[in-house]
Amino acid sequence: MHEKERHRIILSAVQEKPVVTVPELVELTGSSEATIRRDVAALHVQKRLRRVRGGAEAINPPQFVGLAGRPFSVNEGLHAREKQAIAREAVALCQDGEPIIINGGTTTFQMVHFLANRRMQVFTNSFPIAEHLLKHSKNTVMLSGGTIYREQNIILSPFDNDVTRNFYARRMFMGAQGLGPLGLMEADPLLIQAEQKLIDQADELVVLADSSKFHKRSSLILCGLKRIATVITDSGIEDRHASMLESAGVNLVIANARPKVDAETASTSA
Repeated sequence: MHEKERHRIILSAVQEKPVVTVPELVELTGSSEATIRRDVAALHVQKRLRRVRGGAEAINPPQFVGLAGRPFSVNEGLHAREKQAIAREAVALCQDGEPIIINGGTTTFQMVHFLANRRMQVFTNSFPIAEHLLKHSKNTVMLSGGTIYREQNIILSPFDNDVTRNFYARRMFMGAQGLGPLGLMEADPLLIQAEQKLIDQADELVVLADSSKFHKRSSLILCGLKRIATVITDSGIEDRHASMLESAGVNLVIANARPKVDAETASTSA
């Protein structure tokens, strides 16, 4: 990866949380620890971030944190490596110039780092995703209209005549409360109503769900498995769940999280 691309991803990552560690940046960029430390030092000198022990932090921390009803600082530790790997595979499906929809969520939020060097037309109902892409990429960003729900940091509208109906997308990327034989599940009726409108505007629906989501259930069905084109998950998916998707004609993509770099091994190889 070119230095300029690494710097863009690093600057994107430090806006996500208070401190980003060197191992996390190694995983995001696929670069060596030594390279990341040099990049962080260079960006620190340029006053584009602040170097701290073991990592880096933003000079101006983001105002909007937290998705899916709880603080992002709580959610980020849940299957974090899997979510990053899933988001990487999701962005790999995209071609520059394509219109896409990204639904708000902790896994879909991880896409922003891999979109940092892309040129997409992005429609989203997530204020943090929109803000991040506007600040740290050259993607064209459009926000849906409606009410901002502070706890989830998403924008929802129950009305049919909002801007959603005027946007066409090649693909829509979204997470889920749960995923089972009946389809994609959510917990809130307003979420269901708003997300169904978004789904209607896309040719293909791509679901980003770590393997734990196959064990979770909710009382509301957003859509059946037949509406889903692709599910991206991690290697922890059970055979029965993979067979369930195959039987429904859903394309399954397994995202392999990069192994953690052992500091002693890294220094020895260097």
